[in-house]
Amino acid sequence: MNIEHLKLFVRLAVTHNISQAGQELGLSPAVASAHISKLEEGLGVRLLHRTTRKVSLTQEGEAFLPYAEEVLASVEMARASVGAGSMAPRGTLRVTAPASFGRMHLVPSLKAFLAHYPHLSLDLRLSDSIVDLVEGGFDIAIRNAELKDSSLIARKLAPDQRIICASPEYLKHYGEPRSPQDLLNHQCINLLGLETWVFATASGPASIKTHGQLRTDNGEAMRDACVSGLGIAISSTWSVYQHMARGELVQVLPNNPLIAHTAIWAMYSSARQLAPKVRAFIDFYAEYFGEEPYWDKALPGA
Repeated sequence: MNIEHLKLFVRLAVTHNISQAGQELGLSPAVASAHISKLEEGLGVRLLHRTTRKVSLTQEGEAFLPYAEEVLASVEMARASVGAGSMAPRGTLRVTAPASFGRMHLVPSLKAFLAHYPHLSLDLRLSDSIVDLVEGGFDIAIRNAELKDSSLIARKLAPDQRIICASPEYLKHYGEPRSPQDLLNHQCINLLGLETWVFATASGPASIKTHGQLRTDNGEAMRDACVSGLGIAISSTWSVYQHMARGELVQVLPNNPLIAHTAIWAMYSSARQLAPKVRAFIDFYAEYFGEEPYWDKALPGA
C-alpha cells in the first residue's frame, strides 16, 4: 500500500475534489486520479463516488478513512523517532481558530512559527463557529470554551482572564457600579446566550441577569460598542488589553472577579497519535503565550 496514495485519499475526504487534493500534494489531476485508481485496485473496493464536479466517499471509503489517517500518523511518528527525533516536522498543518483571537494573536506570530519550522505549511481557518475538528479535516482547533467532546484531547495554551469593563465616557455619564447588584441599573452589552454574569463576593457566588439595548454574536463588536460608550461588557483581557492601555476602557468591579472556567485550548483528536507537526504547534504556542501571556502583562497595574 503506497503512503502517497493514502495521503491523497485523506485529502480527498476533506476537499471532495481530485484536482484540489492533487494540487495540494503537487500532483496533476490525471496523476491524482491514477493514484486513487491504484489504491482501489489494491484494496479490491471502490472508495469514491466520482462525478464531473466532485467526489464523495463510498461506504467502504468512510470505513477505510480512519485507518488511513492512523497509518499516516504512525508513519509520521516513526519518521520523527529516527535519530532521536531529529526529523523536522513537515507537511501541511490545518488549524481552525476563533476569528478575533486568530487575527490578534496567531497571525502576528506566524512569521516566527513558520521560520522555526521551514518544512511546514499552514492552512489557517478563522471562524467564530464551532467547527467539527474531525469532520472538517483539521489537525488542531483553538478554542476558549469548555471541552465537551470526550473524543478530543485539550492542551492549555494560555489563561483566558475575563473582566468587566466600560469606557470612561459611559462611567462619567451613568456612574460606576459598586457591587454586582448595581449592574441591574446599567446598560450591559451581551454576547448571545451569556446574559447571566457570575461574580465572586464575600457571601459567595452572585448571579446577575444583565440586560441592555444591545446584544451581539461577535466579541469584537461587543468590545467596540463598549469603547463607544454603549454600556458595560464582559471581555477577555486578550481582546481589550490594548484599549485599556490607551485608556479607552477601564475595569469595573475589580474587587468582585468573574467566576469563569476559561482558557485558550489547543484541541486534537484522541483517535490519532500526536503527529510531530501538531506537537510543534502546541509546544511553540504554549511557550509563546506562557503562564502569564503578554496581554496580561500589558494591563494597567500589572
